[in-house]
Amino acid sequence: MLAAVMLALVLAPAVLRASEPAAQEYRLGPGDGVKISVFQNPDLSLETRVSETGVISYPLVGSVHIGGLSVAAAEQAIAEGLRKGGFVLQPQVTLVLQQVRGAQVSVLGQVARPGRYPLESTTMKVTDALALAGGGSPQAGDKVILTGMRNGRRVRAEIDVTELFVSWTPEKDVPIQAGDTLYVHRAPQFYVYGEVQRAGAYRVERQMTVLQALSLGGGLNPRGTERGIRIHRRGEDGATRILTPQLNDAVQPDDVIVVREALF
Repeated sequence: MLAAVMLALVLAPAVLRASEPAAQEYRLGPGDGVKISVFQNPDLSLETRVSETGVISYPLVGSVHIGGLSVAAAEQAIAEGLRKGGFVLQPQVTLVLQQVRGAQVSVLGQVARPGRYPLESTTMKVTDALALAGGGSPQAGDKVILTGMRNGRRVRAEIDVTELFVSWTPEKDVPIQAGDTLYVHRAPQFYVYGEVQRAGAYRVERQMTVLQALSLGGGLNPRGTERGIRIHRRGEDGATRILTPQLNDAVQPDDVIVVREALF
C-alpha cells in the first residue's frame, strides 16, 4: 500500500504536465468571455460572455447554448446555426476563450488572502494562483500541495516553489484546472531555549546549521557554553533522542536546541 502511495506521488507531477493540452478540452461555463469570428464574414464577429444559463446571443442565429461544450464543440454549434439558417454556406467559425470566469481554484493555508479565485486563463499555473492570493504569508513554507482531478483520477503533487526559481525549472510550475486546491503549509520550525539571548521558535531555512540557528536566537548569553549545546530530536519511531551536535551540523524541522549553563 505504501509503495502504491509513493508511486502516485512520483507520477503526479508527470500526470499534471501531461495534462497541459487539456486547455483545448476546457468546458465553457457561465461568465466566460469569448471572442467569435467567421472567416470572410467580419460582420459576424462578436465579443460576449456566456450567460448564467450557458447561452450566448449570436447575430442572425439568436440564442446558442454553448455552456458545457468544449471550444471546438461550441464552434461547431455556432457553425451549424449559421448553416441551417442559410446565412453562410460553409462557415468557418473560430472561438477564442478570452477570460475564464466559470472555473475556480481554491488557495488555502499560509497565504495572504485564502479563498476561491477564478481561473483567469486556461494556461494559469501554480504561481499565478498564489499571486492572486497575495503570495505566501511570513509563516508560509516553500512547498505547495496541489490536489485535483486529471483524466478522471485524483492526483496530489508537492511543488517546491522556492526551488522552482532558485534552480530555474519553470517546467515544474504545473498548470492548474478548475476545481484544483492549492494548500500552502506552515514552514517547518525549530526551537531554541536555555542560555541564549532570545529563546523561541524560528523558521528552518534551507541547509541551516546549528551555528546559524543559534545566531537567530541572538547567540549564547554570558552563562552559555558551546560544550553545553544539545539537540532534542524526535525520530521516525516517535522517540526523542538527545544529540551533541557540531556547530556546522544541519538543523532539522522540530529540533529543540538547548544551551546549558557553563559549570565554571
